[in-house]
Amino acid sequence: MRSVNKCFFIFDKMKHLIIMTIMLLPFMMGKAQNKIYKANSTSYSDCLYTIKGDKIYRGNSTSYSDCKHTVDKNKIYNGNSTSYSNCLYTLSGDKVYQGNSTSYSDCLYTIKSGKIYKGNSTSFSDCLLTIDGQKVYQGNSTSYSNCLATTDGMLNHSLIAILFGPY
Repeated sequence: MRSVNKCFFIFDKMKHLIIMTIMLLPFMMGKAQNKIYKANSTSYSDCLYTIKGDKIYRGNSTSYSDCKHTVDKNKIYNGNSTSYSNCLYTLSGDKVYQGNSTSYSDCLYTIKSGKIYKGNSTSFSDCLLTIDGQKVYQGNSTSYSNCLATTDGMLNHSLIAILFGPY
């Protein structure tokens, strides 16, 4: 009889834990956004982009009018659009292509081992950006003075290439 009471006690505690988790889930999901800050800062005033859901916004905003890009599957679109004609980039494997293309000649960036290279290259001299943890650096450097951005979460390297690359 004693083990039966113990099982009911454990079941009752688990039930309360599950109910609390379900009640708190909307609040925990509310933080489902990432911020990208200028250089080594994480200050509110230095926020360059906010990424929430499938949208990339300018600054700290999540306003419709401040939407810079929309991400849909492997495509990046201008503003709030997902129209074929507004496709700016196509992501395929470790490559970022211009527009709707996946042609070798339309490759803008190659991503390999935390580095973003120009075009189809993976040459040291063609390294545009280095990603190390939550920092984005210019070129092959990981020097404090070459830090372009800091994120408050892990981001897709393709998005970093699009936001900080020259194209």
